[in-house]
This record gives sequence, C-alpha cells and structure tokens, in this order.
Amino acid sequence: MRTRAAAASSLAAATLLTGCGLQAATQYTPASAPADIQPIEGVAGEEIVVGSKNFTEQLILGKIAVIALQTAGFDVVDRTNIPGSVPARQGMVNGEIDMEWEYTGTAWLSYLGETAPIADPLEQYEAVRDAELANGLTWLPPAEANNTYAFAVRSEAVDDLGGISTLSEIAELPVEERTFCVDSEFASRNDGFVPMLETYGLELGDAQGVPRDNVSTLDTGAVYEATDQGQCNFGEVFTTDGRITALDLTVLEDDRAFFPNYNISPVLLTETFEEQPELADLFGQITPLLTNDVLQELNARVDVAGEQPGDVALEWMVSEGLVEPA
Repeated sequence: MRTRAAAASSLAAATLLTGCGLQAATQYTPASAPADIQPIEGVAGEEIVVGSKNFTEQLILGKIAVIALQTAGFDVVDRTNIPGSVPARQGMVNGEIDMEWEYTGTAWLSYLGETAPIADPLEQYEAVRDAELANGLTWLPPAEANNTYAFAVRSEAVDDLGGISTLSEIAELPVEERTFCVDSEFASRNDGFVPMLETYGLELGDAQGVPRDNVSTLDTGAVYEATDQGQCNFGEVFTTDGRITALDLTVLEDDRAFFPNYNISPVLLTETFEEQPELADLFGQITPLLTNDVLQELNARVDVAGEQPGDVALEWMVSEGLVEPA
C-alpha cells in the first residue's frame, strides 16, 4: 500500500510489473457507493494495487476486490488480467501487488512445492497460511468455493447410468459406458487421470477397466461441449465453471477425496495488512458469500452470456447489499 506522495515509487513499480510480464486489464470498473461496505477511516489517498490472473473467474474476483476497495476509500490501481500464475505470483512476492485472490491447492502444490495435498480443506488452508508468512504474504480465511477438478455427466443421462452420483459408481457400470473426455494436461499429469482412475479401482488400458479407446483427449473448452453432446459420459470439469450450469451438467461426488482442495482466499502483502488490518473485516464481508454455485453463475454470465466482468461483479455485490451503484 502506497500514498499519493510515493508517485515516483509507484511509477518504478509499474515498470517492474511490465518487466515481469504483468499487464493492466481493461480498466473498466463501474462506479459504486457504500452499503454494507463502508469507507475505512484514514485510507483516503492510500494507493493499493489489486492483481488477478487472466481467466474469467479471476477477472470477476479481481473486479470484486477493486470495487470493494474503492468503496472503502482506497485509491486502487487495477493490475488484474495478469497472463499466468507465475507472473501473478512474482508480482506478489516481489511486493508489486498488494492483493490477489488465490487458491489453496495452487499455493501448496505449485508455489510451495509440496507433493501431497491435505484432504481437509481447513487444514489445507492453515498449512498454506502458515507457510506463506515466510514469503511476506498473509492469507485471510478462505471461501467455501473450491475450484478443483471434477467429472461431470449430462444430467439427462444420469438415470440411464443407474442414477450415478459418485465417482466410485463408475466402476459398477459396464465397460462400454466408462467413456471419458479429458484435456491433455490432466491426461498426462502425475496427479491426473491415471492415478484418479486407480484411486477408484480402474486401470487405463485394461479391457476390464477403461480401454484407451474409451478416452477422448480434447481442448479444455471442447470437453464441456463433448460431454453435453454425449460424445462421452464423463467429462473433466472445474467445479466453479459456468458451463456446468449453462449446459446442465451434473458433477459427480469425489467420494474418495482424490482431488486437492482449491479454496479461494484473499491474499495480502503482510506489510500492507499490518498497515491496514481493517482489510480483514472488509474481505470478511465478501468471502463467506462465495460458493461454487455463486461462482458458476457469475462465470456463466461472462463466458456464456458475454457480459463484462466488472458489470457482473458490481451487480452481484449490489444484490448482496455490499455496495450500491453510483
């Protein structure tokens, strides 16, 4: 967090941001006025930099943060739409970004280099929170929303597949019904498709398990359409993706807890948080409202209906009584 008096310092930071690949998003953010979110005393003129990655959910969450912080009285620099996890992470650990939303599983497995996820979501968050203090980052309490991997089936086929609701029930189906659509990354990951099948008692390439001809490897977006059109029974999805709702797909329960937890948390530079501890209360008004269902709806409004992330963010915040339109 920086004051207007530090303009030269901010300009230098902007240069560094460009150097490590950070890009400013479209700067459009609709104006807002206080409601449940009220101005914080003493922050007028304080500059705070908000970042996000460049996929739909992150753009929406980034705009939610921008709107909340502007409503609270900060002078917000919008650095959302950073192209990729690595430069977004660099922006935070280098002190160039004050706040981002991040995923517990991403931090644990990718940033911190751990190999075994923690099954309990709260314990996973606490492990990340504690480890990240050494990196100068403070993780605030996570949302219920968990953007992890899953498999989904078109809803109209559920009854034809014996009323299937869990991944373990796939092994009870005839071999010819065990058809999958996956993207290339998930198909090849050490923690991806093959170990997932093994966790559920199936072996890829086994005539009595999942024959290789039963698996289609597609681009990520094409997986959703192929699943909806019945090209496969089970498609790899992300649990907060708006296309789940838009295409009326049913997500199967990961009843053996194979997939890591990717709960969403607001992450702050510890220096910024120590200067402005009221930020915990600010984001504490927002985070408990973020569920998988909410994010599926918001993501669909951008990915399916073509709305702007800033408009979607503001309208949701207004509907929750957090802010008013200005």
